[in-house]
Amino acid sequence: MAVRAYLALGSNMGEREQQLVRALKALQAAPGITVTALSKVYETEPVGYVEQGAFLNMVAAIETELPPLALLETVLAVEQELGRVRTVRWGPRTIDIDILLYGEERIDLPHLQIPHPEMTRRAFVLVPLADVWHGGPLPFWGQTIEACIRLAEDAKGVQTWGTLDWETGFDLSAN
Repeated sequence: MAVRAYLALGSNMGEREQQLVRALKALQAAPGITVTALSKVYETEPVGYVEQGAFLNMVAAIETELPPLALLETVLAVEQELGRVRTVRWGPRTIDIDILLYGEERIDLPHLQIPHPEMTRRAFVLVPLADVWHGGPLPFWGQTIEACIRLAEDAKGVQTWGTLDWETGFDLSAN
């Protein structure tokens, strides 16, 4: 049975928009994953390690037949395929894909935590998630996305960058 999951995607190296497109195409091509909705794309300032360029961030809603650990393996394989190298924590990256939510499941493993433990404090995740969220409170937090956005420290730094037609690329009409 398919599970609805939400993935956060971000890039701040190279052709950022093309990295997002490549990641989405790779995810869609992966067995057991169907991309069902895409948020707008937002430009955001880096968090944590600030000596780097701005990010493009978005969220994809997916339906998946994969169990959580297999989804993580797929996400990590896509990151590696697109040249992700893990050096500085919160540092620059060609692509970053995080599993935010996986149905109503809670997973607490050293290498996988669902829901993503930082998501309710990060406007660069919450604002795009609001574009594709079905409404209602977030599981396990009991708050709406809008309430979490109001409390996020980086909310003012999230700017709409454009929309994505991932089949062909970006529609930059919002820029």
